[in-house]
Amino acid sequence: MRKIVHRHLGKVVAGAAIAVAGTAVMVGITLPGSAGAEESGGAKGSGGTSRQAAQQGQGAVQPGVVEQAPDEGEKGKGRDPLTDDETERVTRIALSRQMLTAGENVEGKRGPQRLSVNLAEPEADELDDPNAPRRADVSFYDYKNDTLVTRTVNLDTGKVEKTGSQHDVQPPISRDEMTEAAELLIADPLGAGLKADFKDATGKELTSPGQLVLNSMVYRATPGAQPAVLGACGEHRCVRLFPKVKNGPWIDSRDLVIDLSARKVGKLG
Repeated sequence: MRKIVHRHLGKVVAGAAIAVAGTAVMVGITLPGSAGAEESGGAKGSGGTSRQAAQQGQGAVQPGVVEQAPDEGEKGKGRDPLTDDETERVTRIALSRQMLTAGENVEGKRGPQRLSVNLAEPEADELDDPNAPRRADVSFYDYKNDTLVTRTVNLDTGKVEKTGSQHDVQPPISRDEMTEAAELLIADPLGAGLKADFKDATGKELTSPGQLVLNSMVYRATPGAQPAVLGACGEHRCVRLFPKVKNGPWIDSRDLVIDLSARKVGKLG
């Protein structure tokens, strides 16, 4: 049974979802299932041998051999997913010297924050062309000026074909951004409830995001619905975290928002 630790209530309540309360409306959010690759608690299967009856004169059947998957090639074809090599290559190409020098990532370090690398859709006149060039869309978020930058790289020529910049656009939060948001929350006085709930659930101190399973959603400000410290969310990159103790309950932190651009934490009323 999935559980949610409700801060300040001092009890664990069973449930599959939590409700996010706004000023005038209620928005339902269903939390992901509690079973995951990081926390599978099932026993590992035993690979014991099977034997035929002794009177058949057959010995033990040897365990099957699982062949190792072939190495991924350096280049994909057509609409094949991007290979690791392609992903690394287009990221290097898309990250111009100017972006690297002037941009800022979620930790406040040099260079914009990489969000995603995806195979780009073919151009309209290439839809029926089996030899159409492979392209990749590489998205970055520049925390220096809160800009989403998307660059399209032609994998055949190695050149950037298009660059787009947008403000007030907030794509899903990346894993690195979730980790940084948790770091800020743990270090902030408003994270005291999270740490107390974690200790109640585990008996241990919460000191690192690595002790949690994190899910998140982008938060956008609604006029008058949040404290002034969160009023720029939407222009700034802000996140609500839904943390879960590894192999344990969800912790209710729905009233806390982390402004990654300003590196501040606010509490909703």
